[in-house]
Amino acid sequence: MAEAKSKVAHLVREVRARVPLDAAAFLAPLDARLVREVLAKLPAAQAAMIAEHMQEVEYEAEDEAAASLAVAVPGTVGEILEPVTGIMRPQQLVRDALSWLATSEEAKDITYLYVADEDNQLQGLIVIRDLIRAQPEQTLDEVMFHAPFRLRTTMPINQAIEAAVHRHYPVYPTCDEHGRLVGIVRGFRLFERQAIQITAQSGKMVGVDEGERVDTPVLSSLKMRHPWLQLNLLTAFVAAAVVSMFESTIAQVVALAAFLPVLAGQAGNTGSQAQAITLRGLTLGHLKGKSPLPLLRKEAGLGALNGLLTGLVAAGAMWLFAGTADPAAPKLALVVLIAMVGSCVASG
Repeated sequence: MAEAKSKVAHLVREVRARVPLDAAAFLAPLDARLVREVLAKLPAAQAAMIAEHMQEVEYEAEDEAAASLAVAVPGTVGEILEPVTGIMRPQQLVRDALSWLATSEEAKDITYLYVADEDNQLQGLIVIRDLIRAQPEQTLDEVMFHAPFRLRTTMPINQAIEAAVHRHYPVYPTCDEHGRLVGIVRGFRLFERQAIQITAQSGKMVGVDEGERVDTPVLSSLKMRHPWLQLNLLTAFVAAAVVSMFESTIAQVVALAAFLPVLAGQAGNTGSQAQAITLRGLTLGHLKGKSPLPLLRKEAGLGALNGLLTGLVAAGAMWLFAGTADPAAPKLALVVLIAMVGSCVASG
């Protein structure tokens, strides 16, 4: 029994050091049952990728819980999961853990040691500093940090980023829905994802897809960008149609035409601000499960206040532009003020 466990552990170490295609070729000659045991010891995402390359090996999870981890769902923590090493038992002694660290080739990649029971249920976490300062005869249960914070494989990455913002741990243990330790997520991976999402916000505002890169093929970039340009063209036609409805009025009062770009520019800026803060909220998960009505009311209120303040300045400029002696100047200033408030509310 011990020899079988040792063989599986050896195979797991071999497979972890290989890319999925090479790992599949390495496992292919082995007995299918042994292959399933090895894959069951690997993180779900890695096991699924290896299994994809093994047509002759049918990888079936032994229970429902393992089956749910067979494929990492895109956009979840399981997608960036790494294999976990340094798993100990609560009853082991400090000297055993130190001895293992001294002789293990995997020690260079270890930030924490993890304590789990026979079912791989995460019990605690050990900081190496605490391990060194402990007495050799103490059990790991005595020196470990009990019930450490952990991520779940099915947790959306946005939610994991939000949870990590206030913690800044270098490594996060990751468990399945039943509390079994299945891997680790390094903190820098989460913040890499956050950086990608934040840099994608400015692109989203002008129709650039999050997946586009500088080396994306021309046709792919065209497919991503062009629909937004067509939509933008449609809205421009709508704006032109509205202006044409008042063509005779604008022809009589030329001053209004001069202020159309001012109104359009301020409305566009107000809308861009509202869009930027909303995209940030979506990226960080602040809007998850919340009604959009409070946000709509807030942005409408901000649009009204910003429109009023900028509208007063624009109205004053219109009054001077039209001529203070012109009896129509106050009316034109009022039109600009009302138009500024209305457009900023609508764009917000």
